[in-house]
Amino acid sequence: MAPIVIFAFNRPDALQRLADSLSKCVNYSESDKIIYIDGARNDTERERVNRVIDIARTITSDVHISPINRGLGASIIAGVTEVVNKYGTAIVLEDDLVPTPGFLLFMNEALERYAADSRIISICGYSLQVPRPEGYQGDVYLGERSSSWGWATWKDRWEVIDWTVADYESFRNDAAARRSFNRGGSDMAAMLDGYMQGRNRSWAIRFCYHQWRKGLFSVHPLRSLIGNEGFGADDTNCRQSYSRFRADFDTDSRQWLMPTDLQPNDTILAAARKYHSIPKRIYSKIRSILHI
Repeated sequence: MAPIVIFAFNRPDALQRLADSLSKCVNYSESDKIIYIDGARNDTERERVNRVIDIARTITSDVHISPINRGLGASIIAGVTEVVNKYGTAIVLEDDLVPTPGFLLFMNEALERYAADSRIISICGYSLQVPRPEGYQGDVYLGERSSSWGWATWKDRWEVIDWTVADYESFRNDAAARRSFNRGGSDMAAMLDGYMQGRNRSWAIRFCYHQWRKGLFSVHPLRSLIGNEGFGADDTNCRQSYSRFRADFDTDSRQWLMPTDLQPNDTILAAARKYHSIPKRIYSKIRSILHI
């Protein structure tokens, strides 16, 4: 089993919810668990971080506590690097996620099935609500944009990512390249600009940039195996009650049909792109503002 790597911060209730749902997963007891906890930013947060530490120690003895606040991006890059260097693979979860009982089974099967496929950079437990094309064979599809909501990767994919984005200056002024990158979502180039200009600390946009630059794919289930609960007022990275990304869970613990010769499907790719289109983002923003 691939190790389960959990990143937590100052949300004890969220971590407990994740722990409760994970414990119901097939393969949970056979999996190593590693937890990384970011340091408090101030004295007010310290009590909550200490409660997170107490919960983490009921899950595993392998708990890493940062003495400072590093931020999610730096924590994930350092933690995943450490884990894949030891294990070769990692299943990565943030503390605001709720997996279905089949989540770990799916992730481990897909990691094994596609380990030798160099086109694939990650396995994702989350899926957009894309329709199954008529005659489509299989329970998984290839995506252009990895999801950070419950994902996995291999050491040989992870270790070659350029987290400094050394070619950014040439990309920044290349209109054709920016349009191409934005095929995975109309916000992609702007998010990368935001990281490079210090407005965000996202590890995920750099991961997706590497995925696009190398022409790689992520594997997703047709029905999501994980949900994101990080939309409350206390959440660091998602501060809204509505999200266009909410999806129904696939709650069955079963075997999934995963073709070894999995190919991109134009219908699915087109449907996925709509989720990140400008009209869809505007609609989502309006819903968020109006709390509807």
